[in-house]
Amino acid sequence: MRYNRIILLITIIFISSIYSFGNNQIVKTGIEVLKDNNFDILQGKRVGLITNPTGVDSELRSTIDILFEAKNVNLVALFGPEHGVRGDVYAGDKVQSSTDTKTGLPIYSIYGKNRKPTKEMLSNIDVLVYDIQDIGCRSYTFISTMGLAMIASAESDIEFIVLDRPNPLGGEKIEGNLVEDQFISFVSQFKIPYLYAQTPGELALMLNEENMLGIKCKLKVVKMQGWKRDMIWADTKLQWVPASPHIPNSQTAIYYPTTGILGELGYLNIGVGYPLPFQTIGAPWINGDSLADILNSKKLPGVLFRPIYYKPFYSTYQGELCGGIEIHITDYEKCRLTEIQFIVMEVLNDMYPEKATFKNANTKRFSMFDKVCGTDEIRIKFSKNHKWSDIKDYFSKDEQTYFNISKKYYLYEK
Repeated sequence: MRYNRIILLITIIFISSIYSFGNNQIVKTGIEVLKDNNFDILQGKRVGLITNPTGVDSELRSTIDILFEAKNVNLVALFGPEHGVRGDVYAGDKVQSSTDTKTGLPIYSIYGKNRKPTKEMLSNIDVLVYDIQDIGCRSYTFISTMGLAMIASAESDIEFIVLDRPNPLGGEKIEGNLVEDQFISFVSQFKIPYLYAQTPGELALMLNEENMLGIKCKLKVVKMQGWKRDMIWADTKLQWVPASPHIPNSQTAIYYPTTGILGELGYLNIGVGYPLPFQTIGAPWINGDSLADILNSKKLPGVLFRPIYYKPFYSTYQGELCGGIEIHITDYEKCRLTEIQFIVMEVLNDMYPEKATFKNANTKRFSMFDKVCGTDEIRIKFSKNHKWSDIKDYFSKDEQTYFNISKKYYLYEK
C-alpha cells in the first residue's frame, strides 16, 4: 500500500513537471489574444499590417503568415518600417516598396521617401494593424512609425489596431526630459521622455487621447494577458527576436539607453562592432583599469564596471585595440540607465582633459545628438564643464509630470 502511494506521488510530480514545462508562457501578446478571439475584430474588413520579424506568436510564427492563413481574415497589404517586414534591410537603409515573396502581398515602404502610409496606400484598406516589438526607448524608430501611421489612419478615416507587446524595460522606469518643439524628428517624434515606461498600446492611447498627434484616429488596443508593470523581458518567458541587428537579445535592450546617446557622436566605441553592443565604452587612448576603478569608486546605484580591452570588428575604431569598461547592471530597479554615459564622459574628461568629448567629437554629429536628446540644452550645458551635475536637474525635470499624465492610460497593473 505504501509502495503504491509512493508510485502515485512520483507520477503526480512527473505529470505536473511536464505540464509546467509545456505551459511556462506567462505573457500572451496581442497577436495571441487576437488568435484566441478568432480574429473577431478583423472579420469582414480589408486588413493592412505594419510589422517586422519581431511580430511573432509564441511559436515564432510571423503575424504576416498568421493573418494571411486565417480563413476569416482578408490581409491585403503589408507596410515596411525600418529593416523591412521580413528583416532583410540593414539599419538606416531605405526600404523599397515591393512584393512579399511568401504571400504575394504588396509591401508599401514607410521607411524611405514616405515615413507614413499615403492615402493611396490606404485606399483599399479598412483597418491598419500594428504589431512590432519595441525596446522602450524614445530614439528607437518603431514608435515613430506607429504614431505617424495613426495620423495617416485618421486622415483616411480607417481603424487603427495595436497588437500590444511588453516594454522590455518594464513599465516603471521613466528617464529623461521631454522633446522640445524644434528637435522633433524621427528619432524623437513625440514629446515623451527618453525612457517612457509604456507598452506600444499604452503609448498609442496617450498619443491619441492627449491630442499629441494633432488628429484623433479610431484606435483599438488588443491587450496582452499576464503582463505586469514590474516585468522586464526575462520575466515574461517570451522568446526574443532581434529588434534590429544591434539588439540581438533582450539584455541588449536594457543596455541600449546606457550608451546610445553617446554613440551618436561617433567619438567613443560603445560595443557596436563587437559582441557586446551598447554594453561597453572604449577608445585606444583609454586605460580601462583606471577608468573602471574611478567609476566603481563613485558607487553608482545598481551598476558595476569591469575593465575591458577589445578590437571592434567594424564601426568606431575598427581594428584598433580599445581600452574601456564593460557595464554590468546589478540592480535594475535602482539603476538610472541613461545617466551612466554622461558620468563616464565626466570621468574621461577628468582623466584626459585634452580628450574631452565635446572638444573632440565631430561637430557634424552634434545635430543628431541633440535630436536624440530632444534638446540642445544637454549638450550646451554639459560642454561647459563636462559635469553630470550641470545637466542632472534639466535631464530629469519632466519625469514626474510625464508619469502623472501617462499613468491615466496604463492598461496593466504592477
